[in-house]
Amino acid sequence: MAKKSIRDFDPAGKRCLVRVDFNVPLTEKDGVMVITDATRIEETLPTLKYLIAKGAKVILCSHLGRPKGQVDPKQSLRPVAAALSDLLGVPVGFSETSTGPEAEAMAKALPDGGVLLLENVRFHAGEEKNEVELSKQFAALAEIFVNDAFGSAHRAHSSTAGVAAFLPGVSGLLMEKELTYMHDELQNPDRPFVVILGGAKVSDKIGVINALLEKADTVIIGGGMAYTFRKLVQGIGIGKSLYKPEWEPIAEAALVKARERGVKFLIPVDAVITDSFDFGTMQVGEIRITGQGESIPDGWEGVDIGPESVKLFSGEIAKAKTVLWNGPMGVFEIKACAKGTFEIAEAIAANTSAKTIIGGGDSVKAVKMAGVGDQMTFISTGGGASLELLEGKELPGVAAIADK
Repeated sequence: MAKKSIRDFDPAGKRCLVRVDFNVPLTEKDGVMVITDATRIEETLPTLKYLIAKGAKVILCSHLGRPKGQVDPKQSLRPVAAALSDLLGVPVGFSETSTGPEAEAMAKALPDGGVLLLENVRFHAGEEKNEVELSKQFAALAEIFVNDAFGSAHRAHSSTAGVAAFLPGVSGLLMEKELTYMHDELQNPDRPFVVILGGAKVSDKIGVINALLEKADTVIIGGGMAYTFRKLVQGIGIGKSLYKPEWEPIAEAALVKARERGVKFLIPVDAVITDSFDFGTMQVGEIRITGQGESIPDGWEGVDIGPESVKLFSGEIAKAKTVLWNGPMGVFEIKACAKGTFEIAEAIAANTSAKTIIGGGDSVKAVKMAGVGDQMTFISTGGGASLELLEGKELPGVAAIADK
């Protein structure tokens, strides 16, 4: 996807409004909001260090949480300024507002290589409405717009898309990398190309399934949506596993398309099941493993793939030259239901000759919990953005970046 990036212009002395994704988890400790995971900040450091080294005046904007257009001190970005300063090794100023005279004065006073973080853009009611006036106010702070927030690129908001109508827009290094792996590398992947899709609902992933059936050699289905396919293909009982009758035609259409295109379509052959499951409390009752092709009893539900499915899927993964994974195999947040997801993560990591791409969302958490995150070729920072890009949809935040 040939988009201009920060490598394509000289940022020296220029005020650059950089849209980042600093939507980090916070917790209150002794009356102070503390960051519990700085991964999203760390991911954007290459872009920031590049701009600082080139002498740009760096003005950062981001959302945090869902304040719904109201000022909420617990969703302030102030704690991020201190954490970012430590990570960058340079002072990071903080503006109590993200637009207006104070923010403009602080932005214009920045020295070359200086860094300023603006307050939460979602404190403005107009941000999520992509209001033109707010977009103009953001644009008034800078001379160049740099979008490095792939995770928000599927949102047509003032700070992700609207502002680019008033400033020249380029991508940051993280955005550039996301587009390379989540789009360019998948246009003509090294083969065999194996796609692994999990998650709860067939309806949520059908767009991605259909798009990837155009490109994949093998599609592997896991997670909650697998039970609709198992019911259709294997004719087994699925107990109270995730299922709705209206998902059946969607699944059937995917199976027909796979047959027509000659794509190998693999679904689980066994399952880890439980008679009681409460995601809110992370509690499960008795755990069993069904035999290959065995029905799930009434009153029981599937919460993970079983060992035979792991063997089947791992064998296919081992032959791949490109692997794309989006969606866990089960309820991996609960230890008793995590084995299948973690073993698939390990199987992907074990294929060191393949290009391995983790397509955002819960899959990212899964590979990190499995301890193999550093063995993947690329891990996307996007959730919804990754899915929409994989479906072939145009992302407003990407469309706003100038073409090369």
